[in-house]
Amino acid sequence: MLRKYSVMVGVLGLTFAAGLLVGQATLVSAAGNRVLEIRTYTTHDGRLPALVERMGNGEGQVFERLGMKPMGYFVAAEAPKSENTFVYILSHESREKAKENWAKFREDPEWKVIRQRSEAAGPVVAKSETIFVDPTDFSPLK
Repeated sequence: MLRKYSVMVGVLGLTFAAGLLVGQATLVSAAGNRVLEIRTYTTHDGRLPALVERMGNGEGQVFERLGMKPMGYFVAAEAPKSENTFVYILSHESREKAKENWAKFREDPEWKVIRQRSEAAGPVVAKSETIFVDPTDFSPLK
């Protein structure tokens, strides 16, 4: 199981890297003057696969429906963080809109069902960290 998961993570990483090289102009225009938010989740032991499943099968679509634009989803590539760390980047129209988006998200009925289903075997996220960032002048993602 761990080997299969590691291979999947490696393939996803290579695919993402290739996409960055090929689609750099797309990334720049996708963010525009939007606000970028980087979120890092640390999962409970053994719960990273449940979070990856949740993000890939519903939660990301809820983000988009509510006006949050996913820019990328990542898992840590090296142990020990590769066992429990999930990172994603969202863009919002503004900081104020980000607050509104998250308020709508927390109350969204579809999200509540997705979360409940993912936590059937126990809590998934142990800790979360959020940082809003501004691109530098030389950043390919603006």
